Amino acid sequence: MNKIELIGLTALILVNLTTAKDAYSDRRSYVWTYEYMTMPKRMWELEHYTTSEVVNINKSNVNTLKQWLELEYGITDNWDVALYQMWKIKNKRFDDDSEYDGFKLRIRYRFGKKGDFFVDPLIYVEYIRDDDFHKPNVAELKLILAKDIERFNISYNQIFKRNLASEGTPTHEYSAGINYELNPKFKLGIEAKGNYTSEKYALGPVVSFAKGKYWAALGSVFGLNKRTDDIQTRLIIGVLF
Repeated sequence: MNKIELIGLTALILVNLTTAKDAYSDRRSYVWTYEYMTMPKRMWELEHYTTSEVVNINKSNVNTLKQWLELEYGITDNWDVALYQMWKIKNKRFDDDSEYDGFKLRIRYRFGKKGDFFVDPLIYVEYIRDDDFHKPNVAELKLILAKDIERFNISYNQIFKRNLASEGTPTHEYSAGINYELNPKFKLGIEAKGNYTSEKYALGPVVSFAKGKYWAALGSVFGLNKRTDDIQTRLIIGVLF
């Protein structure tokens, strides 16, 4: 899939957002942070990610645009699986075709039902395979903790990532967010992400919209120190089928 096809898919979903009837879906309120949620049993969802990483706003040749396509399936109401296909364009040469960047396979399992515990727990396990087979495979584990308080949601993800080569060293990352439901269709919040190991920290706003079987979430974070990318922006669009 090239850049034009990916943009066309995004446009098609955005157009349909305005015409869909209400339905249940695996709606995302954040773009980097996961909540206490899995796909309903025997239901499918297609998600399209567009991520811009501006390392230095004064140097356009070091920035990256990424496109991911995710297909997700609910095995049970508490357990789902997803496959990601990934592409990227480096150095802002947006007139070039994107290059294949590998794939990811992940599973999520949420414990109990919402409200069974003081915070709602979910486990996320992911396998990442780069398109360059000389690079080691990567395993990622997330502990997702979330809490709903009336119209507010608070979520925190503790992330452990390690390449599977013998010399691999682990990294410890995080993402977190808090949002407020303005109405059933709109949520507005703040999201943070970073890496404890390399001391990278970023913070910024996020907004999400849902109508029927479609939803979209858009967020940006801004680097809080010189180690962190200046700006990262992500748009996720999902459709249930």
